[in-house]
Amino acid sequence: METYLCIIQYNPSPCFTEPSLPVRLWTRAVFPGVQSSLALCTAASPEIPSDAGEALARYKDRPWDYLESEEYIALYGTSPVWSDYRRNHKGGIPPQKTRKTCIRGDKICGNPCPICRDSNVIINYQNVKLLQQFISPNTGIVYDSTRTGVCQKQQKQLNQAIGTARDHGLLPFQVPHVDFSGEDYSNCHDAVGSTPPPPTITSGDPWYRWYHTIQPDETEVAKVKKTYKAYLK
Repeated sequence: METYLCIIQYNPSPCFTEPSLPVRLWTRAVFPGVQSSLALCTAASPEIPSDAGEALARYKDRPWDYLESEEYIALYGTSPVWSDYRRNHKGGIPPQKTRKTCIRGDKICGNPCPICRDSNVIINYQNVKLLQQFISPNTGIVYDSTRTGVCQKQQKQLNQAIGTARDHGLLPFQVPHVDFSGEDYSNCHDAVGSTPPPPTITSGDPWYRWYHTIQPDETEVAKVKKTYKAYLK
């Protein structure tokens, strides 16, 4: 009758890995006639499914297609991406400013902003539907980051993308209305009217009647003459 010894090496992971070589040699040396039976399993491969990879690549090249996809409608419906976002903070008073960035290298914060939490939401000046979610439909002013919860890095990219979209004519640019009803554009007043004819003057009289009443200061005249003495003839 053959005897089987089952040796299982401790591993904190959920799957047991293949035992190391010293364990096998020790088993054969102590129990030469015993066959070791080890329960082994292989770890799952961390590869991304092909469908998800193709979707990410497609949305990266054409980010505006994501807002019309069924995946976006199932997550957000008809609401903006920032409508249901609430930032975690200590105490009852929220911070005055949003965080500078949600992603630092390979580390992501616990509660990223509405744009950083969804990798398919990409800021691009051609992604007009996404940019319109951050613009007030009544005033045309870009929402502040304290209202949408977007981090300062993404808010800066939003402002640049909105400005580029307006320059390309993809977004309307509202010019404030100025009422000119109180302005006078006629040429009847003296500022734009025709020059009046000169008054009747005799030889030696000044053109302006007030000109002969102004007498310059002799001290100031002496300083000017001394300064420009080399240039005076």
